[in-house]
Amino acid sequence: MSGSSPFGMRVVHLDLKGAPPKVSYLSEIFPLFHALGANALLIEYEDMFPYEGHLKLLRAKHAYSPSEIREILHLARQNELEVIPLVQTFGHMEFVLKHDAFAHLREVAIFPNTLNPHEAESLALVGAMVDQIMELHRGVRWLHIGCDEVYYLGEGESSRQWLQQEHNSKARLCLSHVRAVASHVLARHPTTTPLLWDDMLRDMPEDLLEESGVPQLVEPVLWDYGADLDVHGKVLLMEKFRKCGFPRQWAASAFKGATGAHQALTPIEHHLRNHLQWLRVAWAGPAGALQGIVLTGWQRYDHFAVLCELLPVGIPSLAICLQSLLQGGFSDEVKDRVESCLGVASLDITDFTREGAGSFPGGDILALVMQVSLYLRSSVGALLDGNRYVAGWFGPYHRRRKVIHPVMVQHIQPGVLSLLARWGTLVQELEAALKRVFFPDAVEEWLEENVHPSLQRLQGLAQDLSEAAAPFSPAGQRP
Repeated sequence: MSGSSPFGMRVVHLDLKGAPPKVSYLSEIFPLFHALGANALLIEYEDMFPYEGHLKLLRAKHAYSPSEIREILHLARQNELEVIPLVQTFGHMEFVLKHDAFAHLREVAIFPNTLNPHEAESLALVGAMVDQIMELHRGVRWLHIGCDEVYYLGEGESSRQWLQQEHNSKARLCLSHVRAVASHVLARHPTTTPLLWDDMLRDMPEDLLEESGVPQLVEPVLWDYGADLDVHGKVLLMEKFRKCGFPRQWAASAFKGATGAHQALTPIEHHLRNHLQWLRVAWAGPAGALQGIVLTGWQRYDHFAVLCELLPVGIPSLAICLQSLLQGGFSDEVKDRVESCLGVASLDITDFTREGAGSFPGGDILALVMQVSLYLRSSVGALLDGNRYVAGWFGPYHRRRKVIHPVMVQHIQPGVLSLLARWGTLVQELEAALKRVFFPDAVEEWLEENVHPSLQRLQGLAQDLSEAAAPFSPAGQRP
């Protein structure tokens, strides 16, 4: 089946816990999202939200201001993108629980990822976070309350004592907190429906889910980012959730940020296959069973992880995936449409090296990141580890003692200086491009992780070579 989409809502996820874009870039990219077929945004603010009062310490250095949040919402409306805010309320609470002021609310004292569900102060904390988010997002139809990967739940001292009581279980403990958070949302904001990630619910017994009352309060978002997603298994899970009383369900795929914590370039083919599998799930299940699909674009695996693919780098993948969802499959028509929207001469979904830069916002970043990711480390490695003159006449022993045959300077130095100049120029261009889109700390982090290690190796060789060659220069020539 092709030519139509079973997903009424096509939601692009913005993960702002790493390399959050400046509002000026969002103003450029939102029209492209709309043109490619998106009609909603899931905005995961994390520490980029301008929390106030006792929550003000949660703000990142470059957190958006309230006026910038209003500008983002205005830009979204202009481009017919419905906004769904996301605030974590159980797991992935590192950005909150890393602070000393809230460390006492950790489920396990040494780990800042999971909230202790037994403390009344825990619910008050997430309630305050929800209310501040909702104050700037009045009238939204949905609020995503996270609740995925609640690691170490049940391992805190309060939980251990609670679990010793008859009939208590980790599943009941999880459902109790979800019910409390969802009830708070609905009590304070009755026209807003809570969404939550489904992974903590998947293996729970049907009768426990049903009797918990949770299915009447929330809509689960079934996430799976695999290229070989189990279609039949997903259809069975949807049926299980339906039987438990969940009135509506959502799907979640990934267009980037799901193939490696340190991934720099997006493997489009993997993500396309993931979306094609989700289309099969939607067609195999009851018509209209899935309200929509969230195309996640993770920027970090968690608050303390390194950056994975930057948003501009993932745009071609997002474009292919959105258009494939819209058209009900991948085709030459989809490819042509994407190439036209992105200004790419030829987009190859299987080969990074053949991907054109494109004229879309951030296309210059993609082109430069591709050069760095594909060639920087390998070119420096070829010179330092594969060059016979460096290996044979200027290895670690000689470099440390600054000893070299003067003839070898002529063999090694021109190549070193040439490579240094080439990469120095490109990195300056990349840094300028990144600064137009991202805040200084994100630029610094990406360069330190992906550029500086190789560049510093090259600069170190150049410096050692210069010092070793100095005695043979006209000014310092040996007698």
